Amino acid sequence: MEWMLNSNLLRKLDMQDLMVFIAVYDQSSVTEVSETLFVSQSTVSYSLKKLRTSFEDELFINTRAGMRPTYKASTMYGHVQKILESINLCHAGGQAFDPTQKAVTFNVCAPEYFEQLILPRLLKHFDRANLPVIVNVRKLETEIPADDLREGRLDLVICFGPHFHRAHKDFKTQMLLEDDLVCVFDKRAAPREAAFSLQSFVERRHVFPTPWTSDTNMVDGWLARQAHKRQVVARANSYGAALKMITGTDFIVTLPRRVHKLLAPASVFGHCEAPHGLPGFTLDMQWNETSEQDSANTWFREQVVKVCAEQGLL
Repeated sequence: MEWMLNSNLLRKLDMQDLMVFIAVYDQSSVTEVSETLFVSQSTVSYSLKKLRTSFEDELFINTRAGMRPTYKASTMYGHVQKILESINLCHAGGQAFDPTQKAVTFNVCAPEYFEQLILPRLLKHFDRANLPVIVNVRKLETEIPADDLREGRLDLVICFGPHFHRAHKDFKTQMLLEDDLVCVFDKRAAPREAAFSLQSFVERRHVFPTPWTSDTNMVDGWLARQAHKRQVVARANSYGAALKMITGTDFIVTLPRRVHKLLAPASVFGHCEAPHGLPGFTLDMQWNETSEQDSANTWFREQVVKVCAEQGLL
């Protein structure tokens, strides 16, 4: 790996040693260096010893005219200067976004899943901190709105994965969480088994909550690969509407496990495991690479990740 050190001896060096190297090179006097860096002469001598051991060279020869750099020290000088400059740049960082200074609006394309599980906590977090932040959510379509993301009309896309949407190489992707699917039903229409077999699953009638505007979905796509098809008696715009539709019937709705826990009270609904082999999914966030430079966008993504971490989703 490129970042590995050539020698384990180099691990023992710290920033002060590098500062001593530059100061000795510039001033040629241990006494002056100790005064400039506000350290004792013995500390300067100890740093020089570490430097000599680590770089396997004398580095400075003590002459009447002062500390004279060796050839190796001369070749090192510019590199060590850059190391210290880079550390200072790391400390300074980019100009951080300050959400307290002015109202800011983030435009997000996301499925209902995000609105149910993550957005409420995100808004509460902004409210508690008294941050003037507005979040506008547009429903996810069949494909990721790539042009809107590229041209800045959207700040962030939250989508399902893996491989439910066409990939775009110019976008960055980060997985937020993993989830799987469970079958939910009115308690009075509970199946006999603890988990649906594939056969019993397709024999029941289904209500389908559309997580995004698309003819395809993870359940029917998987069933098609098993050469099976289910009977969908209704399509709903939301998880809540789908749950209302199955109340008092023997219909079932297949929901993400986290959504089931959040929206389906045990007093009304039962649930069981989905047929063996029905795959789970991820919730991913995608953004335009150029917005990496946008401190507000970076800050917003960090808040989304924090909320997921606080909920134990990450």
